[in-house]
Amino acid sequence: MIDGSVVGSISNERTVEIPVEPGSHALRVESTRYLLSPEVSFEAIAGQVVGFSCHPRSGSPIIFTRWLIWLLASLVKHDLWIGLQLDDASSASHGVMSASARRSMPRPEVEASRIQSGLDARSASVRAETITSVPARPGTKAQSALVVSDLTKRFGDRTAFSDVSFDVGYGEVFGFLGPNGAGKTTMVRTLGTLITPTSGSATVAGIPLSAENGVEIRQRIAIMPESPGLYLRLTVTENLEYFAGLYGLHHAETRISDALGAVNLGDRASDLCGALSKGLRQRVGLARTLLSDPAIMFLDEPTSGLDPVASLEVHNLIIGLRQQGVTIFLTTHRLDEAEKLCDRVAILNTTLRTVGRTAELREQLFKRSLVVNVLAPLSDPDQFFARVPTVEDWRSDGPGSYVLTVSDPKVAAPEVTRSLVAAGVDVLSIGEAKHSLEDVYLELIAEDVGARQP
Repeated sequence: MIDGSVVGSISNERTVEIPVEPGSHALRVESTRYLLSPEVSFEAIAGQVVGFSCHPRSGSPIIFTRWLIWLLASLVKHDLWIGLQLDDASSASHGVMSASARRSMPRPEVEASRIQSGLDARSASVRAETITSVPARPGTKAQSALVVSDLTKRFGDRTAFSDVSFDVGYGEVFGFLGPNGAGKTTMVRTLGTLITPTSGSATVAGIPLSAENGVEIRQRIAIMPESPGLYLRLTVTENLEYFAGLYGLHHAETRISDALGAVNLGDRASDLCGALSKGLRQRVGLARTLLSDPAIMFLDEPTSGLDPVASLEVHNLIIGLRQQGVTIFLTTHRLDEAEKLCDRVAILNTTLRTVGRTAELREQLFKRSLVVNVLAPLSDPDQFFARVPTVEDWRSDGPGSYVLTVSDPKVAAPEVTRSLVAAGVDVLSIGEAKHSLEDVYLELIAEDVGARQP
C-alpha cells in the first residue's frame, strides 16, 4: 500500500511494478490483517530507484517462549511480524520510475507451525524496489487486480465465452453484465480456478491463472455464488466457524464477529440458517466471503431475492469494501444496481460487446439530444427546427414533445428556448436527454439479436 491505497499485489518470489509520482510517500506491506509492516516514509525523485527490504521484526535466535508471546501479541498489535526498511542494494540508474517487489509473508497459522518446527523465521523475507513515474489510473495493467487476455472456454461444441479481454484495477467495482447464457458465471468460475479455460491467459491478484497456482489464487479471493450453499441445520455462527476452518483461520471469533457486523447480522448469530429468509441467507453468504480478508471478491447476483432495504445494506457494504481497497467483480441483472455501484461495466454476450464507464458508453452509442415539451404541438415543426442552426435533426416523441439532435446541449438549449419564445410557443420544459445503462445494454443486445436474424 502506498499513501494508504492498495497499488499492487506481490506473491512469493515474484515482482510487480508500482509507479508513483515524485514526492513524499508512505509505504506499507500487508499480508493479512495480522501481518503488516508499519508505514515507512520515503522521498521519490524522477529517475531514482528506492529499494526496501522486508523481514521479521526480531533478529534474535529463536526462543519458543518469546516467539509464542509475539505470535499472541500480534493479534492485538498488528505491526510486530514484519519490518520494512530501506535497502542499500537499490540502484538509481533507472531513467523511468517503476517498482518491483518480492514477498513471502506467512500467515499466523503458518508462522506458528514454523516456530514449533524450529525453522528460522528469517527465511521469510521481502525485497522491494520502489520507483516513481506518473501513476496509473485504476484499471490500467500496472495496477490491475485482474488481467484477462483472449480468454475462451468451450464445453464440447458449445462456447461459453470467446476471446474475452479486459482488466480490473485494485479497489474497483467492476460490473459484469449480460443475458442468461452469456457466460458470466462461467467467467467467474474460470477466474476463481474452479474450471480451466480452453485458451487464453489471465492474471488474478498478480498471479498467473494456472492449475499449479490454484491454491495461491484461492487464498487471495472469495466467491459468493447466487445460492450461498449454507448448512441449514447449523446456526449462522456454526456455518461461519466451519468455513473459517476450511480457510485455515484458527480462533476466528473476531473475524466472524466483524463479518456479521458488516452485514448487520450480529443479532441473528445463534439462529439456524434454515429459519432465515432468502435475503438473510444472502447476507450470511456475504459474511462468509469476508472471513478470509480477500483482495478480490467475486459476487454473483449478491442482491438476488433481497428487499429494497436489504439491497441498500448490501450496496453500502460494497461501497465500504471498495473504500478499503477490496476489488469487487460483480455480476448482476439489475442494471440500476450496476449503474449505482460500478466504476466500469463490461457487457458480455459470449463475446465481449463493450467495456467502460457508463458515461463513456452513453457517449459512444447515443448522439447528444434535447427533449423539448411545449403546451401545444407546433404547426410545422420541420420548418421551425430547420431555422435553428444548432439543431441537427429532430423527431416527435408524442403530442407537443420533441427530441432534438444537437452537438452541444449547453449551447443549443438557450437558442432553442429563445426561438420558441419568439414564435409565441408556450415552453413547458427543455433539457438534455439522459440515457441510462439500461439503454446502453438494450442497444448492444438488440444489435446481437439483429445480427443473428437472417
